[in-house]
Amino acid sequence: MRNPLIAATLGLLLLADVAQAHTLVATSNILIRATQRTLDFTSDTTTSIRDMKVIREARDDAASFVASNGDIRGAHLEAAFDTLRTRVPEARDASDQVLAEAILAL
Repeated sequence: MRNPLIAATLGLLLLADVAQAHTLVATSNILIRATQRTLDFTSDTTTSIRDMKVIREARDDAASFVASNGDIRGAHLEAAFDTLRTRVPEARDASDQVLAEAILAL
């Protein structure tokens, strides 16, 4: 009588381990796919911003702006600020200093 009970208990434990492993794999896959989508979006956004002509042309003005603590404001930089605030929602509330530093970092 004892052997069938032990065998049944071991069988249930094995099934529980398999079910838990499948759940862990499924959860891991969901997290990996979500992370990949986020990275793809971020990469696409950063690349498209970096490739914008108006942003590339504003690099020298951005360097002057940052070096002068905001005293020197070039026309290219102003155009870049307008473009960023129009196309990137996160940039709407950012200060000019933060945007200029971001242009330099691209």
